[in-house]
Amino acid sequence: MATILAIETSCDETAAAIISDGCVIRANIVASQVELHAPYGGVFPELASRAHIESVSAVVSRALADADLDYAQLDAIAVTQGPGLVGSLLVGISFAKGLALATGLPLLGINHLEGHVYSQWLADDFREPAFPIIAMIVSGGHSELLLMLGHGSYRRLGGTIDDAAGEAFDKVGRTLGLPFPGGPAIEKAAQCGCADAYAFPRAKTDSVYDLSFSGLKTAVMRAVTQQPSARSQRRAEGQARLRDDVHIPDVAASFQEAATDSLVSAAHCAMRDYAASALFVSGGVSANQSLRDKLRARLELPVYTPPLFLCGDNAAMIGAAAHFRYLAGLRSRLDIEARARWMLAEDVYASE
Repeated sequence: MATILAIETSCDETAAAIISDGCVIRANIVASQVELHAPYGGVFPELASRAHIESVSAVVSRALADADLDYAQLDAIAVTQGPGLVGSLLVGISFAKGLALATGLPLLGINHLEGHVYSQWLADDFREPAFPIIAMIVSGGHSELLLMLGHGSYRRLGGTIDDAAGEAFDKVGRTLGLPFPGGPAIEKAAQCGCADAYAFPRAKTDSVYDLSFSGLKTAVMRAVTQQPSARSQRRAEGQARLRDDVHIPDVAASFQEAATDSLVSAAHCAMRDYAASALFVSGGVSANQSLRDKLRARLELPVYTPPLFLCGDNAAMIGAAAHFRYLAGLRSRLDIEARARWMLAEDVYASE
């Protein structure tokens, strides 16, 4: 049974976890930066990387203490190599390289998107379904639809052509004056709203598997803000004043309905067109209960979602993904570099 220390610093969460056998969480520590970035309504990259530098050593030490382990009892060190913010990624990668060099443990550079897929393996009642599996990753930085053919083997079916789903939630939340992050705030506000109050658009793309949220975000802004004068035409996004007649819960519910409809439609098309056994939905937006309910109501095959505490960025999912790479005999060189953009390849293992 392999035991892996995993480190995640791709965006604004400094995280470390100890994972055994790819599914047992021995420790899972997340140092959140939400309060740091809340005044900006989004992640400020330079502040994020500085906060990672200040926190990563303590977070890793706490993970080891919680698991009651030392480095001699580990089999490997895993770290998010990308995609993400370069400055943030470099902090985790540099720290992991130093640990690997000092301890002699093998290093595994992990794709953050693959980590989200493997968050499913960490659920207490998870039983691995037969491949192929449709995997939908929906978060603040990513909206991807994949066909998972086996461990480490993927085919990209589609994804967002502009804003990611979580990014749209954050921007609409900022427009409405809701707290950051926007996803949970919009979901909470929507509970008191009418989803039919606004007829927000569902984007049509060239491929039924592709997504687009930029037009939806713009439609919300135009519907709820006062029209700017010619002099203030270039006012920064999120700065326009809300109209006096706007009922925020109605806007939140109508936006959430449109955004989740688009995601469900893409997933439905993929499940219809491919002989998959199940749908995996992961990433921060997968915590949205309306999305979960819609998917299970519309799709006939099983829909898997991770526990809520594993929907956002965390190191446990990185450790779960690393387990299968470790078993396959894969190892990363100590000169690996941060990859700001990194799609899941046709066969991730073959690309090592």
